[in-house]
Amino acid sequence: MKQTGLKGYVDWNGEMWLADSEEKDGFSSIWKVKQVLHKEQSEFQEVSVIETVGFGRALVLDGIIQTTERDAYIYNEMITHVPLATHPQPKTVCIIGGGDCGAAREVVKYPTVERVDMVEIDPKVVEVSRKYLPAVAGEGEPDPRIRFVYDDGAAFIRAHKDEYDVIIVDSSDPVGPAAVLFEEPFYRDVYAALKPDGLMVCQSESPVFYPHILKRVRDTLQSMYPVVRTYLATVPTYPGGIWSFTLASKQADPLQTQPDRLRDQDTKYVNRDIFRSCFVLPNDVRKIVQTG
Repeated sequence: MKQTGLKGYVDWNGEMWLADSEEKDGFSSIWKVKQVLHKEQSEFQEVSVIETVGFGRALVLDGIIQTTERDAYIYNEMITHVPLATHPQPKTVCIIGGGDCGAAREVVKYPTVERVDMVEIDPKVVEVSRKYLPAVAGEGEPDPRIRFVYDDGAAFIRAHKDEYDVIIVDSSDPVGPAAVLFEEPFYRDVYAALKPDGLMVCQSESPVFYPHILKRVRDTLQSMYPVVRTYLATVPTYPGGIWSFTLASKQADPLQTQPDRLRDQDTKYVNRDIFRSCFVLPNDVRKIVQTG
């Protein structure tokens, strides 16, 4: 293999491949690349968009695939519809991260939502996603309820108290600028930014490769909220295929919620049966999230 000068990209027998950084237990995924559609160095990271052979266009940050056209809808629907269907009347929503705009696109499917603050530290991620990934970000002008805020998510949420019905932490892996989004001080600021009946959800990593992160997130949130529920989805793009999300609520419990408010008329993955079943954890994941 020959290095190409782009992070993670190699030339293998005259073909370009993207090799994700090595995961735990020596696992690494490798993607055959048709072409690099865009590449630039932003203030924060290398931002690129590639055309893969099997998964369509993909957003890549510092050589790591973040989302692909083929299955982005699974992640984006699960991180948004589950909390929004759980809250009885979501009006104000904050998304921390989510620069590919896919989560925001799902949130505005709910007619009760009046405002979405999408807080992304790197404006280049939003710009590139809207230009090259319309299948994820949506076509045309964004819904007017979406307010783009280019700021550090942790600093932004610290400055807001008792303001949001739902906060969605759509962060990348806990390295670099995103590392603080997995720590207790940030979660306490999120709690303070929620209204008395508010709830939050975060992606809590792969239970296959990062069970310790899932465990830490779950334990931290259980020290603050009366209701904490972990749920799963299958996202083929992500290492291990199985991905976890953890919802923490001041009042509403998804297990006690009839998902009648779920806006699944135009979803591709989530439906009312998925809403009910995603909280049923296999024994190995149950063992991870047990406390004590």
